[in-house]
Amino acid sequence: MDDRQLTEELYDCLFAIRIRVHAELKELARETGLTDTQADALWRLSRGREMTARRLADLLQCDASTATSMIDRLEKRGLVRRVPHPIDRRAKIIQLTPEGCALRDRVVQHTTERSPFARLDHESKLRLHTLLREVIDGPRPTGEPANVKDTVNEEQR
Repeated sequence: MDDRQLTEELYDCLFAIRIRVHAELKELARETGLTDTQADALWRLSRGREMTARRLADLLQCDASTATSMIDRLEKRGLVRRVPHPIDRRAKIIQLTPEGCALRDRVVQHTTERSPFARLDHESKLRLHTLLREVIDGPRPTGEPANVKDTVNEEQR
């Protein structure tokens, strides 16, 4: 297989994974009364980093007004709350409420149990993670290891 064919196959694989993950998330969203985007937002907010509406909009690839109205709906359901930003008085941090955390945990459990990566062993997942991070972030600087041990160390931080 030449490089062009291999690249096409890689894209085919990525599209197949995207379709599968999207279908699973859509099923869960329907069960919980969320939209696909709201379920995606819960997933993004589950990473524990402080998140503004602007940052969430960037991650969801939507405009700020769309993110704001989605956050309004999540807030009305009691799943998120807006708190003052510690540095920028104009911004608010979006936080999950306890109810939002419980639903987020359900989203994470659902997607983990039905993950297309479930059939891979831990070492294979680590290798795939390293390769995907390299594709997304670019290669590591020369002299910096990009091996499984390095990925394990990053996960433990």
